[in-house]
Amino acid sequence: MKLVRYGESGREKPGLIDTEGGLRDLSALVADIEGKMLVPESLARLRDIDIGDLRVVEGAPRLGPCVGAVGKFVCIGLNYSDHAQEAGMPLPEEPVIFLKPTSCIVGPNDDVEIPRGASKVDWEIELGIVIGKPAKYVAVDEAYDHVAGYCIVNDVSERSFQLERGGTWDKGKGCDTFGPIGPWLVTRDEIPDPQALDMWLEVDGVRRQSGSTRTMIFDVPTLVSYVSQFMSLQPGDIISTGTPPGVGLGMKPPVYLAPGQTMHLAISGLGEQRQRVVAAG
Repeated sequence: MKLVRYGESGREKPGLIDTEGGLRDLSALVADIEGKMLVPESLARLRDIDIGDLRVVEGAPRLGPCVGAVGKFVCIGLNYSDHAQEAGMPLPEEPVIFLKPTSCIVGPNDDVEIPRGASKVDWEIELGIVIGKPAKYVAVDEAYDHVAGYCIVNDVSERSFQLERGGTWDKGKGCDTFGPIGPWLVTRDEIPDPQALDMWLEVDGVRRQSGSTRTMIFDVPTLVSYVSQFMSLQPGDIISTGTPPGVGLGMKPPVYLAPGQTMHLAISGLGEQRQRVVAAG
């Protein structure tokens, strides 16, 4: 299933994408695409419905973040071997974990803001893992049982805040609008191998990132298991799994975003995002 949330910001309704690419409303069956609705039993009930009985949503409404009420937004740094090489950094011996505040989450096609005082805003296309079953001290071979599905994440980053202002990475990762997710939450059964997904990102039509989840250093089950050793994961939590090469920081000379530009990004089977870059008010 491809699950969506649509409508104006803060008032999104649940929906799904049918086999013809149309949007169907799920409001009569579930309150939202979040938490308790993502557990295996709830997803199984949704799979049993007759999609033809669902109301067709006309027009092209805004798509919101594909998961509502996200509890934790966990991110993994330097998780692609070719990106670590691009950054001139050694391959990590263990996953590098940081957190993005959930206040940064926006819809897949919402504007991305250049924060006040920013000078080095960068892009990062990533595979997002959506948790569907509580996970604590999970073994690697049981990790997939805790995954509801996957989505696209753009881990927007301000490099001067991240790397030049002291402290941890979080200052450069958590600004408002720095976490577009979606367009869909694609359930795990539709993605048989999350380590075989092509991905790309363009800025103003110029291809900047082109990669594959094949080059991830730590794969999906390893990451779910590893993170669960340090914090319990709950349904609706998201793990963003790192980015392939081609970020602005890695270019010579570095290239960063400016107001008026557009990012366009996609992962095979997970849809596309498109964001306009604007100055913060």
